[in-house]
Amino acid sequence: MHHEIDHRPSFALVTVHLDAGEAIVTEAGSMVSYTDGVEIKTSANGGILGSLKRSVLGGESFFMNTFTANADGHVTLAPPLPGDVVNHDIEDETLYVQSGSFLAADPSIDIDTKFGGGRTFFGGEGLFLLKLTGTGETFLSSYGAIQEVDLEAGEKYIVDTGHVVAFEETTNFTVNKVGGLKSTLLSGEGLVVTFTGPGRIWMQTRSEDAFLSWLIPQLPTNNSN
Repeated sequence: MHHEIDHRPSFALVTVHLDAGEAIVTEAGSMVSYTDGVEIKTSANGGILGSLKRSVLGGESFFMNTFTANADGHVTLAPPLPGDVVNHDIEDETLYVQSGSFLAADPSIDIDTKFGGGRTFFGGEGLFLLKLTGTGETFLSSYGAIQEVDLEAGEKYIVDTGHVVAFEETTNFTVNKVGGLKSTLLSGEGLVVTFTGPGRIWMQTRSEDAFLSWLIPQLPTNNSN
């Protein structure tokens, strides 16, 4: 398996090339196209992902597509919002990914949604963390550009929860309310994450929550002319 990422302005996509017999697991809404000879199967990953309901993100189950190449071919993927795509290989380790930022992963990687830290992390914002464990390629997506920050041991870094894409398991985190920040649409309160190194974190330069907070007041109401 190898890939090409097209970082065109605001509309990144990735083409994953598969040799015969290879496969890739993707978020169900991310497929753009695939070549003849590639078989697609949609599932809830044996029931594990069926428990994750995107009540705030449209009410749909977190279904996955598995693309398996019966002959050499490729699959083209893109995030649902204008943004970027980054590839990160993990090797016998764990990566935590904000559910909306998961794009694809090697089938050998275990994707867990039931661990206890998922709900605690995002609190009332209605978002979840996916726990990716194993060895293989992962693809992360964003709303806006992706920025990486590498933290030394003991180094702290504070990020608004709406801008978190992913972080390595070696990075400790705590979630705190910040009363001085403007309340967000989904959480009703300002929430930030304090990360403590060592480890790498990925952030996105735009926030879906902030965009909705701007957009919804602009929409016409039933009483409007």
